[in-house]
Amino acid sequence: MAEEFKEAQREHRSLTAVPEKRLLIWMAQRLPRAIGPDHLTALGLLAFLVGGLAYARVPHDPRWLHLVNLCLVLNWLGDSLDGTVARVRQRLRPRYGFYVDHMVDALASLFLLLGLAASGLVTPWCAIALLVAYYFLTINMGFATHALGVFKISYGLLGGTELRILLMLVNLLVLVKPTFGWEGREVLIFDVVAVGGALGVAVTALRSLAQVTRRLYDLERLD
Repeated sequence: MAEEFKEAQREHRSLTAVPEKRLLIWMAQRLPRAIGPDHLTALGLLAFLVGGLAYARVPHDPRWLHLVNLCLVLNWLGDSLDGTVARVRQRLRPRYGFYVDHMVDALASLFLLLGLAASGLVTPWCAIALLVAYYFLTINMGFATHALGVFKISYGLLGGTELRILLMLVNLLVLVKPTFGWEGREVLIFDVVAVGGALGVAVTALRSLAQVTRRLYDLERLD
């Protein structure tokens, strides 16, 4: 018999959180029963694997960016809908779902950002810096969830959906113009996006680290 497990409280306050939740529930209620949460999780992983390969093909033909954007949509569908389907159908496996979902997210991000690093659209170290910052935030999120019992899906107004939309817009922008002039030299647009994103994610993770540490210190203060 499985030991009792209390699922962490979910905290999601991004810009699209409310309409996205309604849309996902509507879709989950109409999804064929043959398609389960595990199928959707696999779809999310496969989408970013294909997206990474499409990024790697961009040096041969920039139009591969359209496939990357399609993969971002499919990843959102799989990654966001799997848990909703489990909840709507009352087929919850909170420990399995939490662990598998976040390990899949980590692998999917690796596939996509390695592909971006090979695309020629960005200096490779910039893409790697963004990946490292994302992993740092993910590690902090996992430990904080365990320690506080609160799972933060978003930080501030930005969550996974908003970041996917921003990336899709950048893909469309660089499809037309991948660089811009700055003090007599051409700068890759994706370099600015990747470095800015890495700094933003790192600052968010460090801020969360400080907040969680202070909260835990107050909860377990010693006389």
